[in-house]
Amino acid sequence: MPAAGSRTGAALLPVVLGPALAFTITVLDPLVLSLNLPPVTRALRVPPQAVGLLGGAATLVMAASVLAAGRLADAVGLKRLLMLGLGLVTVADLLSILSPGYGFLLAMRFLDGLGMTALLGVPLGLLKVAVAPERRPAAIGVMMAVNVILCGVTPTFAGWAVGAVGWRFLFLIPPLVCLVSLWFTARYVPESPVQQARSLDVVGVALIGVTLLGLVIGLAAAQNGLARPETWGPLVISVATAVLFVLHARRAADPVVDLALFRSAPFSVALAATFTLNLLIAGLSVVLGQFGSVVLRMSPEAIGLLYLPGTLLIAGAVILAGRLVGTHTPRPVMVTGLLVMAASGLLLAGTAGPAMAVWLLVTATWLCNLGWVVTSTSVSETVLSQAPPGRSGTVASVQMAFGVTGGAFGPTLYLLLLDLFFQREWLADAKSRGLSVARAEQSVDAVRSGMAQTPGGTSYDPNLLRQASGLNLGLDFSEGLRLTMLTVSILPIVVAAAAFVLMPRYKGPPA
Repeated sequence: MPAAGSRTGAALLPVVLGPALAFTITVLDPLVLSLNLPPVTRALRVPPQAVGLLGGAATLVMAASVLAAGRLADAVGLKRLLMLGLGLVTVADLLSILSPGYGFLLAMRFLDGLGMTALLGVPLGLLKVAVAPERRPAAIGVMMAVNVILCGVTPTFAGWAVGAVGWRFLFLIPPLVCLVSLWFTARYVPESPVQQARSLDVVGVALIGVTLLGLVIGLAAAQNGLARPETWGPLVISVATAVLFVLHARRAADPVVDLALFRSAPFSVALAATFTLNLLIAGLSVVLGQFGSVVLRMSPEAIGLLYLPGTLLIAGAVILAGRLVGTHTPRPVMVTGLLVMAASGLLLAGTAGPAMAVWLLVTATWLCNLGWVVTSTSVSETVLSQAPPGRSGTVASVQMAFGVTGGAFGPTLYLLLLDLFFQREWLADAKSRGLSVARAEQSVDAVRSGMAQTPGGTSYDPNLLRQASGLNLGLDFSEGLRLTMLTVSILPIVVAAAAFVLMPRYKGPPA
């Protein structure tokens, strides 16, 4: 078998498909569950206060252990750990099909999250060692194209299958993808060199794990109020352990994360970009779930269809983005991707309303997904180019840690802003109608009490706004959403400006 680095063109596709499918599972598995959580919770009679934990269990595990997985992969072999993770996800999801109750399914979600931790940064790390540097940007583009195609098609198929067969079918989808990924990985992907002499920085891994876990839990709890101990307690612990990790990393001979990496402006900008794009894509899922079902009265199947139009165009665009990264540096691609995501938010800010045309919502979804995968391509190449020999898994996992944090922060930020602006709108609505604040609050309380808080997602009962009386809450919610999208769209513009100024420029082809 020829070395992977020597392969060109179509011969590289099988090498990329295994890691690409594995990486896609980390998005696909939580996505199909979150979009179909209501039938699962009804069938298993999940207590309302436990819905959030069920939806976010896998995310919590991934947040706490992503860096440990990257360092472990460098020690035992990237390919070996990836295949172990695929096997664990397959077992956990197949057992989930047999769930007799909530407790069993929750345990399987924790186990599933542990398996998916190995599928976050390790696939990108494998591309670092399996693909020649000059072809790596194109390979990353193919990986992101596989991601967007499956994540565009599967939600629609999953929603239809749940309606036709039942919720247990959901947990058959990830194992099927896992088995295909296992076959391609075992047959075509070479193993990375194993760094047996290095010991695992247990203290550093533990401190980073507690930092990320506390951050995710605290941000999720912030949706219920910032002053509650459930919010500031985990956040204080997260900040304290982050400080302890920095102190530890400065003294440790071989820390799990080399802080010198952050002295590189491109590396730091890339991490800011991956935080931003995951924040925005996670926030969009909140918008689609709430605005689509509550205001536009769309079914879960119809919301799933929003991801489908333009999927092939996005896949083609991200492959092109990978080629442009390889020939013109990641800078213009990263700037373009972030500005496209900003355009998505500004489109919603300008058009959201109770009578909004569905094609506008489809366009906003398409732009956000397009910007996400294009930016991810440039970010991944920037991060991997900074990885020292033998540290591909660890460095790629740093990117995923920032991505998981952004994904956890997104729903919280969007919901805090939605609540703030929604309150402003319904108070103005009540004043214009001559209603007292107390009476208006009775209408709005139905909406607030119907919220399902979760460290992995949030949803409303679609009937709540229609039950409210005395106020036009659909219009008030839409206005709150428009202000929210206008506010969050500032962030990708700021990061794009930083990338434009700090990232290396293209100096033309060599003479």
